[in-house]
Amino acid sequence: MPSDEDISVLSLDDELTSPLDELEAVDAEPAPNPEEMLVLLHAAEPGQRMLAARAFCDLQEPRAIPDLIRLLGDVCPLIRVSAAYALGRNPSPDAVQPLIFLMAREWNGYVRKGIVWALGNCCDRRSLSPLTHALKTDISAVRLWAASSLAQMAHLDYEAAVAALPPLIEALRRDPVAAVRSNCAWAIGQLCRELPSNVVYATAIDALIEALVEDGDVGVKEDAKGALLKVGDPRGLQLAEKLEQEGII
Repeated sequence: MPSDEDISVLSLDDELTSPLDELEAVDAEPAPNPEEMLVLLHAAEPGQRMLAARAFCDLQEPRAIPDLIRLLGDVCPLIRVSAAYALGRNPSPDAVQPLIFLMAREWNGYVRKGIVWALGNCCDRRSLSPLTHALKTDISAVRLWAASSLAQMAHLDYEAAVAALPPLIEALRRDPVAAVRSNCAWAIGQLCRELPSNVVYATAIDALIEALVEDGDVGVKEDAKGALLKVGDPRGLQLAEKLEQEGII
């Protein structure tokens, strides 16, 4: 469950960075040897296991996936977070359920942030429920990346894309953190690009228009505008042009 400790550890700067940004690059030149890193995933020394897991944040190696899944249960949170990010770089259907299980019991905000990023990259329908729950209930850094990950439902099918829209629209309207609302606007735009012009699509466009007109944060307005422009919806384009002419945006 989210805690005050999570909030004190994750600052606003942390929220705005990519989940991989806080991981220091593996200090190896040339690139880490996959064979050596596969062996180190079983090392007794925690620092070596962490080094190996971080290496697979850059390396794509299917053979590492079973051990990375195993390391999700490591006692060290630095190893768990590294394994989560590595699974995001090496997505696999086999990793989805272990990631979801860890998400439900993980106390560390950095690890949960990595989990939602990895779940998004897995592009799996099973991720929809935990990502939605995270967007509604977790700390702001996790909510921000849950919104971005829900946009990946556009790569599945119509039903998944439609199911991802209501929580994103709700968060766009009500989340207290502007950065989260901005990510919701972006994600809604991504989903709308894959939808036919129907009632669901129109409802999502209405939410973006509402944010463009009514949100008190300039950044959210800009992201809502950008989403409307990329979708190319006539109503959104006309309104954006009108508001620009009136000097409102």
